Parts: sequence; structure tokens; C-alpha cells
Amino acid sequence: MRMWAQSHLCQKPQRASSVLAAAFALVFLILGASQSASAIPAFARKYGLRCSACHESWPMLNFFGQKFKDNGYQLMNDRDSPIWQNPSYWPVTFRIIPLWHRVSTGKVPVDNLSGGQVEQRITSSGFDISGLDFHTGGTLEKNFTFYVLPSSDNTGSFHFETVMARLDNVLGSTWLNVKLGKFELDNLLSEKRILTLTSNGGIYQLYHFIPAGDGNVFGQMGDNQLGVEVMGHSYNDRTRYSASLLSSNDGQVGLPYGAESYSAFFTASQAFDAGKLGAQRLGFYAMVGEAPTSWLTSGGTAIAGSGKGNKTFHREGFVGQFYFGQHLGVQVVTQHGWDSPWFGQGYGDFIDVPVVAPNNNTPGTVLPAGSRAPTWNGVLIEPHYIYSPQLIFLARYETIRMSQQSTPGTRSDLGNIDTYTVGYRYNPFMTSRAGFAWHNEFNIFHQTGTSALSSTNINTSELLMGFDFDF
Repeated sequence: MRMWAQSHLCQKPQRASSVLAAAFALVFLILGASQSASAIPAFARKYGLRCSACHESWPMLNFFGQKFKDNGYQLMNDRDSPIWQNPSYWPVTFRIIPLWHRVSTGKVPVDNLSGGQVEQRITSSGFDISGLDFHTGGTLEKNFTFYVLPSSDNTGSFHFETVMARLDNVLGSTWLNVKLGKFELDNLLSEKRILTLTSNGGIYQLYHFIPAGDGNVFGQMGDNQLGVEVMGHSYNDRTRYSASLLSSNDGQVGLPYGAESYSAFFTASQAFDAGKLGAQRLGFYAMVGEAPTSWLTSGGTAIAGSGKGNKTFHREGFVGQFYFGQHLGVQVVTQHGWDSPWFGQGYGDFIDVPVVAPNNNTPGTVLPAGSRAPTWNGVLIEPHYIYSPQLIFLARYETIRMSQQSTPGTRSDLGNIDTYTVGYRYNPFMTSRAGFAWHNEFNIFHQTGTSALSSTNINTSELLMGFDFDF
């Protein structure tokens, strides 16, 4: 689903001072010292359930909600098939967010009177709206699932965020389910159900990180991808696995890059009972693939779909979902990333970054001497405290550190990221007809050495308040 972050600015995050780190730690300790709630309203209407049956705080799923999703949006009872529903039932939900926010971005190039440019902080605030999500999903018949999500940015420009159909419980087994279309990768920590909404805090930076000067847009785990997925789970959903084969085009339709390049995404996890603490889950993921770095040309212009010179990349890491009683939970994600030296030198995406990779379309080019594979490591820590089914406090810290730059002599910390987010959501009601939340959030980003003119650090902050509602 496209929240404010995906449908507004696509900014890179940036680092906080030691004072901010101490403040973040203090917030975490306060939340830890202080009551839990365990699909879209269309699903709640179908089964006569409250939204809190599936969500810790919508749209974030609880254990029951994850099991419902893994079963193909089915409760595995006689109400799963649409034929048993009232003819007036229509599985549709709209979601949009009217809001106020203040954004402050540092080191923006600004023209001066001498005809040159200087870097300056730009701060703006005002009332705004997010994009619109138009969800429809459920069962076509028992064990035949669909989900369609036309989504717009905040100007009303639509695209298809999700279009998928799934065969559930093939051969009568929960271990075999097959999905085809455009869909979210099976990340245990779902970006499409993220609780934060700011431009930089409303995405998981680990899922989208691209080193400075790198041309590989194909390994973004947070973007919905086109492909086929096989997934399975135990009857109680404690054990899960998934394997996906994807086109290496970052979810773009029409084969704009190359028809002969593919990626794969694998996950597996195991939940276990920790007594009064609740169910804990540990898992891993891996994304491995190849994508083109050059194209055939016509009149010097790249021919869409003619990608060649495929080079490899991979990301892998661990995921943990930990609960400390009914109210406090912490989610952790780690990542190790690696790109081919060709990507590191700017080859790869000729659609979005033609200036970075001007030689993508020139046959016979060679890499600069000494080019290396860009490599990095990252960690995400996201605690949340559920005071009641109606009120949740949340926080997140992400850090990404380059361990090897592509070009020898480049400063070792170029492109490093730190981002801090704190906020809360209050739901005055949660029914099977609609959802409503009063959302408040503050985010600070830091990225090292990437300002356009001085190659110094960029710092951005955003304060956001709004009504997040669906119907």
C-alpha cells in the first residue's frame, strides 16, 4: 500500500547527534516502563470481526492477522467462499490521509546573485493530503484469492500497486500456495503495513538503500515486484517459508529493461512460545539476482527491453519479532548488501538516473581500473508499546554503514545513513465498517557526504500530524 512516504517525496535519509540518541533511548525506556490488541475493513465486514482481531494497530498485523493473510484472507470456515455472502457485500476499502506537516531539508542548492549557487536549508510547512489507496481483495471461491490495489500519489496520478491472484492450499496442504502478479515481497516486517507516514520515516531504509553513485534500482525489497511466489506454512502458522521468482525491473510493467534477467527472494521463519512473554519469531531472508547494465541502441537511444550485460547483486539478513508481555514488542532487521562493481560505477538504471550512468548505452565500455563491489551493512530496531487496542506508541532507529566503496579513494563513510522516528497513533474507534486514527510523528534523517555542492552531510527533519482513515 502506498502511504504518505511512497506517494510524496523520495528523499534519502540522514544522522542525529548524541543528544538525539540519548533522547531516543529515553523515549524507549519510558515506553518500556508503561497495556494488547492482537485486513482491511472489507474483510472485517465479511466475517463480522473488529479490526483489532487482525491488527495490533491497523494496518500492522498481529499473529492472528498474519495467519489470516497466509491462509489467503480466509478463516478456513464456511464463510470463505463469496457465494455465502450477502449479495450487497462488496470487498472494497478506500484509504487517504489529510494532514499537516513541516519539512526542513538542509544543503539544498540555491541560486545566488553572482550567478552561482550556494547551499541553504529550506523549511516549509502547511496542510496537505497523501495519495489514495483503493483496496479490493478476498476470495473468488474458496482457496482462490485475489488482491487489486490501484494507488495514486497526492496529485491523483494512479498506478497499479498490487495485482495478484493466488491458489491456496494446493493439494489440500497449507505448505503449498502459489501467487502470480505484482505483489509485496514476503518481508516479515511489512513496509506496506508500516505505521509511520513521514517521507523518510514512512519507508524502511534497509529495503531501498542504494550506495552513492550506484545504478542498481533492482534490489529494492520494499517495492512491490512482478513475479511468482510459492509459500507455505504449518497449520498454526508457526513455521513459514516463501520463494519468489521475479522480473528484474523493480516492479515496472512492460519489460522496460531486459526480458532475460530475473531475481529471486527467499524467506523462512520459526515462531516459538516464550510463556508469559508471548510468541517470538526468528527468520532470515535473501534476495539474489541479476540485471542489465547496457542496452542496444537505435540512433543512440536505448531500446526498451533490450537489456544486456547482466550483472549480479544480493542482500541477505535476519529478522526478529520479540514480545515482552501483552504490551511491548520489538522488531529487528539486519542486512548485508553487495552489488557488482558495474552497478557501483553507475551502470544499471537508464530510466531514472541517465545522468549518473551516461555510458549505459555505449557498447564496449570497460570499468575504471580498480573498481570494486560496493558493500554495506545495516540494522533496523523498531519498538512499539500498545497501551490499549486504541493507542500505540512507536519508535524506530535505522543505521546503514558502507563497508566498501566502489571507487578506491572514496571517503569510507560516503552515503552512510542514520534515521530516528518517534510517534503515536490513537484510534477513537475500530469497527468492521471503518478505521480512523489520529497520527502524530517526528522524524530526523542524516546522510553522510552527499550534499550536491559541498559533498558534506545532509540533515532533514519532518513533523507530521493527520487523520488516517479508511472505509
